Amino acid sequence: MFIGFGTALNIITILFGSAMGVLIGNKLRESTRSLMMDVLGAVTLISAAASVFAMWDESLVMSTPKGAPLLIVLAALLVGGGVGAFFNIESRLENLGVYLKEKLDKDGKSPFVEGFVTASLIFVIGPLAILGSISDGMATGIEQLTLKSILDFFAAMAFAAALGWGVAASALPVGIYQFFWTGVGLLVGQVLTDYQISAMTAVGGVLLFGIALKLLKIKEIAIGNLLPSLALAPLLALIANML
Repeated sequence: MFIGFGTALNIITILFGSAMGVLIGNKLRESTRSLMMDVLGAVTLISAAASVFAMWDESLVMSTPKGAPLLIVLAALLVGGGVGAFFNIESRLENLGVYLKEKLDKDGKSPFVEGFVTASLIFVIGPLAILGSISDGMATGIEQLTLKSILDFFAAMAFAAALGWGVAASALPVGIYQFFWTGVGLLVGQVLTDYQISAMTAVGGVLLFGIALKLLKIKEIAIGNLLPSLALAPLLALIANML
């Protein structure tokens, strides 16, 4: 596989899901869709656990004082969450979606435009798009983007059944956005050391736990506000390494 394969897969699933939605309509029963979401939530928990295990990675444990990895993850989440809450990242992302929809389709009379805008925002605005793309760029796996691709497939199918081919067009902004974050991950992977990447991966795992809880309808967590934690984790690991 190549760098960016995860996003390429995501684009294909959006296009295929849209085509299925247009051609066969929304035939899945609500109980079936609910079961699929529960399965995806459970799989996300497994992916989250695998990422969190990076906290005990030898490179991180050996490069920081005893007990420091847990404190690094905790501090990154607390401080990063505080920063995210201060700037209200979660609400700003949601407001951006409302703003774009109002600008592009004020009256909601164009199914194509509505499908394009609605699907683009749902597929782009979310932690998995950033987490998965960065992981892809860092060559640490495409599991998160694979999960997102499956989620987007079913979402595209449902939206396209009601809104048509505009949903398929959302694959373009999704590709641009995620390839950008893949480039960021590629750059980060070349700059950061193994122990810093492990710290970042562990924090990302906690964010995945939050996404899993949301999918399973257990707890709504403002994951968007925790995104700054990803940038803080490598910095805190570096500080711990210097102690």
